[in-house]
Amino acid sequence: MTNISVISTAHIHARQFLRNLADGTDGRRIHAIWDEIPERGRRYAEEFKARFEPELATALHDPAVHGFTVTAENTRHLPVLEQVIPIGKPVFCEKPLSTTVSDARRIAALVASHGTRLISGYQFPFRGDLQAAARMLANGEFGRVTRVTFRCAHHAAYGRWFDSPDLQWFWQPELSGGGGFIDLGTHAVHALRSLFGRVDQVWATISNESAQYPTCDDFGIAHLRFANGILGTVEAGWTQTGGIEGLEIVGSRKSLWHDGRTYVSGGPGLKTVPVIAAADRPWAMNRLVDLVRGGVSDAEVSADLAACLDAVAIMQGAYE
Repeated sequence: MTNISVISTAHIHARQFLRNLADGTDGRRIHAIWDEIPERGRRYAEEFKARFEPELATALHDPAVHGFTVTAENTRHLPVLEQVIPIGKPVFCEKPLSTTVSDARRIAALVASHGTRLISGYQFPFRGDLQAAARMLANGEFGRVTRVTFRCAHHAAYGRWFDSPDLQWFWQPELSGGGGFIDLGTHAVHALRSLFGRVDQVWATISNESAQYPTCDDFGIAHLRFANGILGTVEAGWTQTGGIEGLEIVGSRKSLWHDGRTYVSGGPGLKTVPVIAAADRPWAMNRLVDLVRGGVSDAEVSADLAACLDAVAIMQGAYE
């Protein structure tokens, strides 16, 4: 049995994660749900036939729990993690880990002090298509890479995805840290940082295009100058009503892009061919369960945590 306690159900993905745990057939289960809004937590506990624990300290110090899922509002991650990380058990925290560099440094210090294994809610580096791109980069197939682009966007603003009381915090910057750009841009930034390394410079334009949630931004474009000289572009937000999401790599020999069906690669004098994806690796709750069971190496956890922390700094730089 792998007992996972859920700390806050604020995030839009909380229901997805709870469903994963509730429907698991490999011994994973929801051990308890705590929420800073008791009515919300009890509602989720009833829906998933789980136990609601009204006291955070009791939920954290329960010896029967094996790991924690933190799906609080973005700016509340640090106050929660300051209590969860010292327990020393594996933790999954929704993305972004924090909305400021100062909070990120505090989180990193807590992890170092307590030896807690911490992962976050990013998915792209674990997908088989991006693993294939990473393999091609490692093999030097593109030649000298000069430019990379990643779009992560959907139509949430026009779709009014965040109207319900449970989700209105997404357009309240004091809780979200921003709007559509921090929500989805952090995915794109983390993916590019994972593939191409550290970023030295960032500049951006971030705005509200739709006027649907006017208290926050809903779209942004950021340019990144990587330490290795590559120029990256991130496009993200809640106003995408068409087009293709994903990665593009431009190299001196050939490029990689999505043709509307799958990723392909090609170049001058070269045939355009599909990129053969690797098998998807676990992410979110599947990765947390693997982490609890010892299936994720310390080296992988450390490398990804570095990318997660750098993503915070890149996003803060973009907003500045």
